Amino acid sequence: MDLATIVGLVLCFVLCIFGMTFDQANMSFDFTKVQSFIDVPSILITLGGAFMCVLAMTGGFPDFLTKLKSIKFAIKKDDINGSDTIKSIIELSNIARKEGLLALEDTANNTEDIFLKKGLMLIVDGTDPEFVSRIMETELEALEERHKDNIAFWENVASMGPAWGMIGTLIGLVNMLKNMSDDVGSVGPNMAVALITTFYGSLLANWIATPIATKLKRRNSVEISNKQIVVEGLLSIQAGENPRVIEEKLKSFMAPKDREIISDSNE
Repeated sequence: MDLATIVGLVLCFVLCIFGMTFDQANMSFDFTKVQSFIDVPSILITLGGAFMCVLAMTGGFPDFLTKLKSIKFAIKKDDINGSDTIKSIIELSNIARKEGLLALEDTANNTEDIFLKKGLMLIVDGTDPEFVSRIMETELEALEERHKDNIAFWENVASMGPAWGMIGTLIGLVNMLKNMSDDVGSVGPNMAVALITTFYGSLLANWIATPIATKLKRRNSVEISNKQIVVEGLLSIQAGENPRVIEEKLKSFMAPKDREIISDSNE
């Protein structure tokens, strides 16, 4: 689990509860106030409307559920490390330089990285470098496209949340104004209920959907960059380049501080 994501989401919720319950006049908390922010019809209108609208945008129920499950990638611990990838590529280049490209087959069979394994097997099979590059780049494009679909899903949720919150508010206002002549004293409570849907919509967008979409964007950027390192490294190995030259080439993908870490570990 990604601790930063979990802590951020939890503290956002805690701060909302703080704002709902804190009584500044008495410097105390009144948790009974939370009940004023709970309204089942408003929840159904806002959350149900937002997600059902997004459902209509997707390719069907299986596609909707798949994209909904992508939330797990936002809270999953990010174990992708470009420095480790470069070190692995350098080790592979040393093996290939000493024992030949065919020696990489054993490494390919033992690796759990499907993308790296595919590239290694293409090299071992003697595939033309141009075709290796095309195949790997196509794989990258397909991966990025799937990531963008998941990101767009949560961005749509973020945009539909406030929209359906406003729809719920308008429904509440219409009902309130229609019955206002019967009981003027109910205007205040009814207005509060009407505004709750806007609150729910903003909460859905800014507490859940937008952070998830942003985190998925970052994960996509990191993973694509990491796999570009793999592609460049494998093509360099296939070309028979010196491991030191490969290292310097791949370090260009990294931030300056991370390049120093790689250099120090190889000394």
